Amino acid sequence: MVGKITIALDAMGGDHGPSVVVPAALRYLKEHPQHELILVGREEVLKEHLPGDLPAGLRLRHASQEVGMDELPSVALRKKKDSSMRVALNLVKEGEANACVSAGNTGALMATARFVLKMLPHVDRPAIITALPCMGGRTWMLDLGANVDCSAEHLLQFAVMGSELVTVLDGIERPRVGLLNIGQEEIKGNEQVKLADQLLRGSSLNYMGYVEGDDIYVNEEVDIVVTDGFVGNVALKTSEGVAKMIRGILKEGFTRNLFTKVAALCALPVLKGVSRRIDPRRYNGASLLGLRGVVVKSHGGADVLAYTHAIDIAAKAVIADVSSRIEDRVAQQLQQRATV
Repeated sequence: MVGKITIALDAMGGDHGPSVVVPAALRYLKEHPQHELILVGREEVLKEHLPGDLPAGLRLRHASQEVGMDELPSVALRKKKDSSMRVALNLVKEGEANACVSAGNTGALMATARFVLKMLPHVDRPAIITALPCMGGRTWMLDLGANVDCSAEHLLQFAVMGSELVTVLDGIERPRVGLLNIGQEEIKGNEQVKLADQLLRGSSLNYMGYVEGDDIYVNEEVDIVVTDGFVGNVALKTSEGVAKMIRGILKEGFTRNLFTKVAALCALPVLKGVSRRIDPRRYNGASLLGLRGVVVKSHGGADVLAYTHAIDIAAKAVIADVSSRIEDRVAQQLQQRATV
């Protein structure tokens, strides 16, 4: 897809709502004036965060409700039919927007997106994927919490969908896929992982075998790590905690006394480079794969830079027509297995 892209933004979602989404939208349009954004939410509130008249490429769509960050997905689905999240997704369904970005409640977004947009043919469950920094650049990982219990078939579908997204966003023709396990030996792992390993070995994917938890960040042999949503979410949150701890330890160490403060000044260029490389804001934007449309989940606490990055992820997925590519690839995989 080329030409103008229209992205609907759930402006009321997340920890900060319009105070982040509105300036992020303005920043994105300044860098990409050829595209269009629709801010969805309480119109009177949105106008309070705008510097003046609506700039070119920006529209408002009123929504009288919003989904709370701790709201049950079932409640959001049944009782919040005019929420900013639901209206933004409806814009995608109706063709008025090409994609939706939300920093809102993950469970509610997943349930509502699945209800409104429906699943692609032959895809059983959606999956959440995002990029993580690693020694060689970045590693993509899925599922990150959409599915607590997964079958081997689900893991195969995740690998297929993730491969298509990484091909598009990173320009890798045949991304290398690894299956997360407690060891690289064939005898290790539960039955689900062992069955998934067999399915992946029989697929046309560029499957590299098992990888362990530390390989997510130091192994340069894989581009995608596949796991179920329970393990994936635990690994992601653990990683975030470790990153915060390291930042805290460094700050504490370099501000302990005058000598360490001088040492910090000497090390400042290196520290800035490291901080930029592992800055989670530059990896913000998790795609919900398997839906009949592009949906990107921003971190709830995202700032303007991070939310702008999530909008960019959505735009790139639309341009590359990721949903159609996934649909075709899944169909090819089924046909291949049927002929074996």
